[in-house]
Amino acid sequence: MPELPEVQTVVNDLRADGLEGLQISEAEVFWPRTVREMSPAAFSAAIRGRTVLGLSRRAKWIVMELSGAATLLVHLRMSGRLNFSFPDVERNKHEHVILSLSDGRQLRFHDTRKFGRMQLSDSPEEVLGALGPEPLERTFSVKRLAAILAASRRALKPLLLDQNVIAGIGNIYADEALWEARLHPERSGASLQAAETAALHKAIRLVLQRGLRNLGTSFGEGKTTFYSVAKRRGRNKDALQVFRRTGEPCPRCGSTIERLLVGQRSTHICPACQRK
Repeated sequence: MPELPEVQTVVNDLRADGLEGLQISEAEVFWPRTVREMSPAAFSAAIRGRTVLGLSRRAKWIVMELSGAATLLVHLRMSGRLNFSFPDVERNKHEHVILSLSDGRQLRFHDTRKFGRMQLSDSPEEVLGALGPEPLERTFSVKRLAAILAASRRALKPLLLDQNVIAGIGNIYADEALWEARLHPERSGASLQAAETAALHKAIRLVLQRGLRNLGTSFGEGKTTFYSVAKRRGRNKDALQVFRRTGEPCPRCGSTIERLLVGQRSTHICPACQRK
């Protein structure tokens, strides 16, 4: 699933490709479930004629501010992608929503597994309001993280994955941050000492910033592999220290990296560096 670095990369690409300022002249929906809380016909009618005023990201949501006080929220989920095309290019069977734009291009939502969602809303805070703090914003301080951890006896891994606790972190960057901070994923949040909390705070920001610089993380050549709007693969795979490196030596101490399940999620650790 695309996480904060991947979703931000998509937002950056959409801006660079000039989506802001364009009008949506038509919308076609080919898989009704892609659109939340509206029928395809209602969605198409409601979004037609609106101009894209701004683009941003909140957690793993792409946020498109539209004219007429509306917001289009896009969640890529497991395999969603956005790409530009032209009307004379035949529609791929996995392109479930097509937005025709005033410059003659189309913005197409491609989703092999059909888990991705679009939602047109005049009150986006109903969706976004419960989300936790953005970990790369200045307001996400060590003190704020300490308060979050002190209030929970949950294991660190599921705690980091909870979007209502901290926004934007998924399986990849949770594993990487815990390795950087030398913390076992089954430690409870409330068990961390001040120095450990500071180390985790630093690690979260480090791995997310690195992922952003590398334009996200892509694995393999499969249909669900992350590609940016510009159809680039993320380079961050080569920078990963433990994620999907089961059986390889730890880059820090040489011990064999192990895979375990924490909160029913595949988790990768160095048993020597991350003692429980």
